[in-house]
Amino acid sequence: MSPQEKQIAPADTQTGWLLSRLSPRGQAIAQLARYDRPIGAWLLFWPCFWGTALASAELRSLPPLMPLLAFAIGALAMRGAGCTYNDIIDRNLDGQVARTALRPLPSGRVNLRAAWVFFGAQIFVGFLVLVSFQSLFMLALGIAALGLVAAYPFMKRITYWPQAWLGLTFNWGALMGYAAITDTLPPAAFALYAAGVFWTLGYDTIYAHQDKEDDALIGVKSTALLLGARTKPVLTLFYGASLACLALAAYAAQIGPLFWAALPIVGWHLLVQITRLDINKPEVCLQIFRANRNTGLIIAIAFVLGGF
Repeated sequence: MSPQEKQIAPADTQTGWLLSRLSPRGQAIAQLARYDRPIGAWLLFWPCFWGTALASAELRSLPPLMPLLAFAIGALAMRGAGCTYNDIIDRNLDGQVARTALRPLPSGRVNLRAAWVFFGAQIFVGFLVLVSFQSLFMLALGIAALGLVAAYPFMKRITYWPQAWLGLTFNWGALMGYAAITDTLPPAAFALYAAGVFWTLGYDTIYAHQDKEDDALIGVKSTALLLGARTKPVLTLFYGASLACLALAAYAAQIGPLFWAALPIVGWHLLVQITRLDINKPEVCLQIFRANRNTGLIIAIAFVLGGF
């Protein structure tokens, strides 16, 4: 990464090359939506894929391409919208945290009005994706998620469990993915949703350990601060509950046996995260957090295999 890129890219950027090819205005807009850090879009997309694949596996078929493409576009748009909204609400707090001080709003590279306009544009793209499903049930389900999105930035101010709220928000796509195939939400869909919530509780607790010192100074709460040295055993409970809910979802949907052959691989991948974790090394926390892109992929493959 060039010196110029280092000035505009946060420490955890994954695509600094993208920023270097944009104008200063474009760089700031891209950072508002976290286009330079696509991990969040992946973590939002995978539950959508799981829901689509689980419902398809129940019908002994492969997940159709068009809903997955729509969910990919929707995940990119809504993750960007969520990050933009979060930055608007947290613009004063972000300036006090080393990792977020260079974000576009606290650094003054984007003004508040422009951020709101960009937020509205991304929400509109998400709305178009919802309409493309041509289902009133899907439309209502998608609109219902906006309440979770709107409340999330305030959770860290009032509870040590903002990661739980993020789990409820980020995994809503599991319900939508299932409904995209069946236009219904049976118990299997809610078991899958619960699996995603516990998964997010785990990986976002790991992520929050990067900011725990700054968070403690400015009064922001997180499960990282709450759990401290107990993080690893509690993380084992979170990931264990996620695995149990994945199994429950598969059992309720009565999908094929190949899913069960793949599920231990998911467990192994999560176990590796726990054993590698050092909560006092931010760079290790970031690496393990990013590894959850692959966790989501492995779970997706397991559900696809369940269709055979």
